[in-house]
Amino acid sequence: MTHKNSKSVIVVDAMGGDFSPLNEVLGADLVSQERDDIDIILVGDKNKISDVMLKHKITWPEDKIVHADEVITMHDNPTSAIKSKQNSSLVVGAKLVREKIADGLISAGNTGAMLAVSTLVIGRVKGVGRPTIGVPLPTADGGVCNLFDAGASVDCKPQHLLEYAIMGSIFAREIFGIKNPKVGLLSVGEEESKGNELTLLSHKLLKETKLNFIGNIEGRDILKGTCDVAICDGFVGNVILKFAESMITLLKGRLGLYANESIFKKIKIGLMRGTLKKVLGDLDYQKYGGVPLLGINGVSIIGHGSSSPLAIKNMIIRAREIHAKDLAYKIEESLKEYAEQSKN
Repeated sequence: MTHKNSKSVIVVDAMGGDFSPLNEVLGADLVSQERDDIDIILVGDKNKISDVMLKHKITWPEDKIVHADEVITMHDNPTSAIKSKQNSSLVVGAKLVREKIADGLISAGNTGAMLAVSTLVIGRVKGVGRPTIGVPLPTADGGVCNLFDAGASVDCKPQHLLEYAIMGSIFAREIFGIKNPKVGLLSVGEEESKGNELTLLSHKLLKETKLNFIGNIEGRDILKGTCDVAICDGFVGNVILKFAESMITLLKGRLGLYANESIFKKIKIGLMRGTLKKVLGDLDYQKYGGVPLLGINGVSIIGHGSSSPLAIKNMIIRAREIHAKDLAYKIEESLKEYAEQSKN
């Protein structure tokens, strides 16, 4: 197990994002200035990374930059790319985690490639059928509802949803400090009899666990804060995630239209500027940086292609939190415990 006071070594895929390596380098530098419990290894084109550092007067240890002269782009086929581009920043970074030189990997690059490299190169936790992406969504009561799966697997089986519930509960407890997270199964009605074959069979499995399972929830319950962990297959979860991400754009657009109706309304919006900034800031993806991929033997954080330096910084810090809490070990132990209970 990881000692919470020990340092975490986090690899940053410096070539993955839309603005790489600029935002990756600037984000890593923000962390290095503020934290002494995180060592960062930048992986990518050494010349391009050095050019950014020179321009922004950043000093960085030579041994904390690992050269990789290939890049997996957004247009590459994920599985093919990690096989054909062995010297890509993503594959080289994943190998550092697999070889225990580093504890975690973050990337704002190709999401599919990040999923593939995390699963195939870093490897899964024993007992995990499929890793899962989790995303914390803000709720009306000021908390968060953690959605699993948010897009790792679009065709899931009941056993996978059960694993997501176990992993999601551990994540909510360890990262958000929720003692006994309430788990809800996303369906088309609250009644146990409602849903498709996947939800009906998953409901039956979840009822038999020691999880704080509250039964079926509906889409509106996520942002209401009815549960702490919402479980669904990755197809539905990814649609919800993308829809939720569009809400901040909608709110900003509507506020702009309202302000443009008259000078009086513009003044009203101006007077509320501070409050609106705070509320909209809570909805901004940069607050959490990226989404964790749970169920692998290490830490994997997936970010937006357009991740800013602030988002990169928060991805690194989230990776540190997950490593310090030893989530991989706790997931393995929980799945082992469940397997033993199922036998009896």
